[in-house]
Amino acid sequence: MKTVKLFYLENCPFCRRALEAVDAAKSAHPELAAVAVECIEESKQPDVAERYDYYYVPTFYIDGRKVHEGSIAPDEVEAVLRMVLD
Repeated sequence: MKTVKLFYLENCPFCRRALEAVDAAKSAHPELAAVAVECIEESKQPDVAERYDYYYVPTFYIDGRKVHEGSIAPDEVEAVLRMVLD
């Protein structure tokens, strides 16, 4: 299965909503429950964050490819998770 990385900041309201949307999508759609999302808090793991090219959080990568950067709606989070299933 493809790898999902989610870069976020602890105090970012957009990031909190994205993390909540990941949990909600996995709860509402059993097929998404198996999608592993590696959450990387960029201020706590700057060595990892520096290896990726993004400016805004939250940012999603799938297998090293940026698929979304910045504020994200719940339906967009679900779409990102579904990309892993394709």
